[in-house]
Amino acid sequence: MPRNNGFRLSLALAFAIAAPALAVAEGFPIAGLTPNQRPAGAPVITRFTPPSNWDERMFHGISRPLPVNLNWTKDQGAWFTPFNRRGMRPPYDLRGWHDLKETN
Repeated sequence: MPRNNGFRLSLALAFAIAAPALAVAEGFPIAGLTPNQRPAGAPVITRFTPPSNWDERMFHGISRPLPVNLNWTKDQGAWFTPFNRRGMRPPYDLRGWHDLKETN
């Protein structure tokens, strides 16, 4: 049975054209229109209190004393970082994140 690629392409094109109009009609924010401005009503973190296991999680698998080049973690705050989460599986898991029993 031949595939109808023309129909699929037409459907994808129609959706690509209609999706932005639907987003505007529904009042959803569109990213990238004003990248130099924070969207009105966006949540703002005014004070960050790290959880009790912050250092343990941040420096998991790193031997003490901590290297000086990790001083940036003092200013990390609530910003996202992949540094305190599991990444690639062994043999690339140099810090042993996948040996833990917990899940992310």
